[in-house]
Amino acid sequence: MTAPLSIVIPTLNASGEIGPCLGALAEALTEGLIREVILTDGGSSDGIELVADAAGAELVSGPAGRGGQLARGAEAAQGEWLLFLHADTILSRGWSEAVRRHMRETPEAAGWFRLQFDASGAAPALVAAWANFRARRFGLPYGDQGLLVSRRVYRRAGGFDAIPLMEDVALVRRMPALRELDANAVTSARRYREQGWLRRGWRNLSTCALWRLGMSPERLARRYER
Repeated sequence: MTAPLSIVIPTLNASGEIGPCLGALAEALTEGLIREVILTDGGSSDGIELVADAAGAELVSGPAGRGGQLARGAEAAQGEWLLFLHADTILSRGWSEAVRRHMRETPEAAGWFRLQFDASGAAPALVAAWANFRARRFGLPYGDQGLLVSRRVYRRAGGFDAIPLMEDVALVRRMPALRELDANAVTSARRYREQGWLRRGWRNLSTCALWRLGMSPERLARRYER
């Protein structure tokens, strides 16, 4: 029986941080769940091809831009199910069983993991709690929470838009249903530490609000990077 799951990870000079992400996939490889791992790169200059080769992953290359990279990765994937992950996200132990349960019990829904940061303290806990509440209450998980979806549902929803920002929100808003997976996506807190938890959180919230009000993803991306 062919393994059902293709894992798609966008990369851009991420070879120094992707190791733990790939390492966490090992439990599913031994169980025969993963058909392939696809690194969809946006023009890295850090030897990502060596990382892909060492991990036994397929490398897909093209212009930078997370939406376009994710779309190319999905197009190259062969599995009946797709799991989109960020390169700095580490899935908690037992994630593969949570994925199997979702595939078996709620195949028409997309799944997301509970967000957790690789940092302790009140600020990381509060930001993660808000993200998980937002996903449960409003059906708006972000890309750092992962996205599990069958190929059929993904295509029916129109796939990822080739936009530089908000590609995750744009897609999940077209999903027929969303379900929480019983595992954590442990994500790097590096940018929050560098920019400040309050400032980074406000930037994320205001970016989503401006997108909902009609600002173009291109303008949002320029604002976000400033």
